[in-house]
Amino acid sequence: MTDAALEASPGPSATRPFSAFEWMIALRYLRARRSHGSISVIAGFSFAGIVLGVWALIVVMSVMNGFRHDLLDKIIGLNGHIFLQGVDTPLTDYAAVTDRVSKVAGVSFALPLVEGHALASSPYSSSFALVRGIREADLKRLPGVGANIRQGTLNGFDDGQGAVVGARLAENLSLRIGDKITLLAPGGAQTPFGVTPRRKSYTVAATFQVGMSTFDGAFIFLPLGEAQSYFNQDGQANVIEVYVDDPDHMDGMRARIEPALQRPMMEVDWRDRDKTFFDALTVERNVMFSILTLIVLVAALNIISGLIMLVQDKSHDIAVLRTMGATKGAVMRIFLITGAMIGIVGTAFGLILGLLTAYNVEAIRQGLNHLLGANLFPSELYFLSQLPSKVESGDVIAVVLMTLFLSLAATIYPSWRAARLDPVEALRYE
Repeated sequence: MTDAALEASPGPSATRPFSAFEWMIALRYLRARRSHGSISVIAGFSFAGIVLGVWALIVVMSVMNGFRHDLLDKIIGLNGHIFLQGVDTPLTDYAAVTDRVSKVAGVSFALPLVEGHALASSPYSSSFALVRGIREADLKRLPGVGANIRQGTLNGFDDGQGAVVGARLAENLSLRIGDKITLLAPGGAQTPFGVTPRRKSYTVAATFQVGMSTFDGAFIFLPLGEAQSYFNQDGQANVIEVYVDDPDHMDGMRARIEPALQRPMMEVDWRDRDKTFFDALTVERNVMFSILTLIVLVAALNIISGLIMLVQDKSHDIAVLRTMGATKGAVMRIFLITGAMIGIVGTAFGLILGLLTAYNVEAIRQGLNHLLGANLFPSELYFLSQLPSKVESGDVIAVVLMTLFLSLAATIYPSWRAARLDPVEALRYE
């Protein structure tokens, strides 16, 4: 019987697309026998490659998202969204400007600051620090500090000469609550021998821990009035920091804030100060996604090679099926199912493993640290005290759809080749 005649006669054996018959044949081809060990090995590597690719993509994308979210949250938590600095004249009217800006729609709150650098020391050690003068009410509202007090209290901060010190800095200087921290800064009193440094000691009233070593190891907060006196900024502030409800729409907020200033001021927002840093994170995230996609692509190529070998090996079976009435479409669907099952099951396993790892990545890191006796995520290098992870549903869906597409696309050519097999030629020498 010719190939055209097979297609023309429906016969009693004709089946509906993706019927139980086609699934039965496809699943039998997935079960390896001893004589087909090489095909089984290729299918196993394809399955393992897809599992590994999906797992790696989900974990890496989640960690990169966690980095960006935590760094943005912590950096903005201490530095604000918009920074206002006086132009032409000193910022002596900071209280009035702060009050007007705070009333603008979309502004969470605004606070004046006096800022300067100093050498912080104790009887045991010394370290450079960024000293900020701030009001007690503002310090309590500051997202990175008010909710992260580790020891001590902020109550009575405006009334005394106590300092709020980052936990890592206090640890480096071997300081506890009630100890004295000495600040040394240039630009002190004029003497016959020149300008002497400013030197003053403060009691450690509290320590805070943001979880970012850059802040925990360098920031010191003083009462606003005390900082003004220490840095010779009596009656003025260096900057007004503004926190807004929606930091992703800064252009509109800056347009609203400008009329409330009522004086010449320079405006800078968080995008200008940290643009290069967050752009680098975005580029790194995209590059990692592209590189890890190659794992899935290689697994898909293995599916192609495995199915081509399977078609060659099963050419006699295909010819028999055709002579029994199976159509080209049925044969093509059988091999589509065979290859797609590798991709679908592999994607499902990789998805489960990826989500389990992403949601427990910090616990896994700590376990590996304990097992290997090494620090796999030093905070001094990565800024954060723990390995962050944030699973974004959009990223997970994109990874799954991309993997399924590559896996299904890899089955098209071998399946089409199987459907084109001429049963007459396959059985000629049987």
